[in-house]
Amino acid sequence: MEEYFDVLTREGDYTGKIESREKCHKEGLWHKAVAVFIMNSKNQVLLQKRSANKKLWPNLWDMTAGGHVLAGEFGFQSIIREIKEEIGINVDKSDILFIGASISDTVKGEIKNRHYNEYYIVNKEIGISELKLQTEEVSDAKWFDMNDVIKRIDDNYNGITEKIGCWNYFKKYCEWKENNS
Repeated sequence: MEEYFDVLTREGDYTGKIESREKCHKEGLWHKAVAVFIMNSKNQVLLQKRSANKKLWPNLWDMTAGGHVLAGEFGFQSIIREIKEEIGINVDKSDILFIGASISDTVKGEIKNRHYNEYYIVNKEIGISELKLQTEEVSDAKWFDMNDVIKRIDDNYNGITEKIGCWNYFKKYCEWKENNS
């Protein structure tokens, strides 16, 4: 099933146009993407391992869930949908904390990813046995110590995706959390 996205300006403003995922990535049209990190009370973050068949960053650890914002959706709606699709967990709008946004402009092969990214945190206690992984997207999921993830970021994204903005916002949130606990 073809996905359709709201086309944005580089600044993140709506243009009133809607285009297919394929056209957005082929022509480098700006559109929205979201990323969410689920954290628990033990200062752990739930990461997913990307499936081997993913075009970008296969077999690397990544944020808990994320993806594109579909035409007509807001970022928080995409977060709720993506968490349910990718790991089978339900969250409500009240569970979601917006922590920032950035743009990214990357080209990998034929894919021109021009995203207005939104970043979110969900604080939730979840057992790994509760997860229902979407196998075409996710091959594994596990809890990582927050400080271990920060070390991976600082070690040139060791074993994790090179989604710089995403990890920088996560790191900034962790610093804030440490200073305000």
